[in-house]
Amino acid sequence: MSDQKRVSGIGMTSARTRERLIARLREQGITNPVVLERIRSVPRHLFVDEALASRAYEDTALPIGHGQTISQPYIVALMTQALLEAGTPRKVLEVGTGCGYQAAVLAPLVATLYSIERIAVLQQRARRVLRDLRIGNVHMRHGDGFEGWPPFAPFDGIIVAAAAYSVPPALLEQLGDGGRLIIPVGPDREQQLLRITRRGDRLEREALGAVTFVPLLQGLV
Repeated sequence: MSDQKRVSGIGMTSARTRERLIARLREQGITNPVVLERIRSVPRHLFVDEALASRAYEDTALPIGHGQTISQPYIVALMTQALLEAGTPRKVLEVGTGCGYQAAVLAPLVATLYSIERIAVLQQRARRVLRDLRIGNVHMRHGDGFEGWPPFAPFDGIIVAAAAYSVPPALLEQLGDGGRLIIPVGPDREQQLLRITRRGDRLEREALGAVTFVPLLQGLV
């Protein structure tokens, strides 16, 4: 079944399942109505294999192949809300496109989204799904997220979908004044989601809670 046909498939008919998910996110502290509406409206079943489509609107991470996962909706909502909290960023860098779900949620909420993925197969698949959803303001690149995307820096926001042991220096350098970097940091089972805000030469760090992400790796696949 093509992705275009699947748009009207199982996930689109599960309104009650989606509303249960939105209720759960509210209970966990997601309050931004725009973020909640994006989680409600994005067809998450398109971003997973058909065999997992019936689980697409559960609040859980699911495998997408190549040792990667689609983040649970709560984490996507939390990171998006944290990015938008102090105002809407115009130019955002996403490190780790993965299946494209985070990009689909975030893209309509910003002017331009630049998204990097080190695994070529995932990047190509995400490009197709975003095209089928007619999301046209995402610029995608097969590249090393540790390096950021210098030609388009500085960014008003950076969101990283994998955990680094420490924040890559290039991402801090490419964060504009007033910009916010949302990134999980730390080893397995000890990761914290951080929001780092640039205030001139000063960086403000806030811990947003314990998380579990796949590791941020260097190099291309």
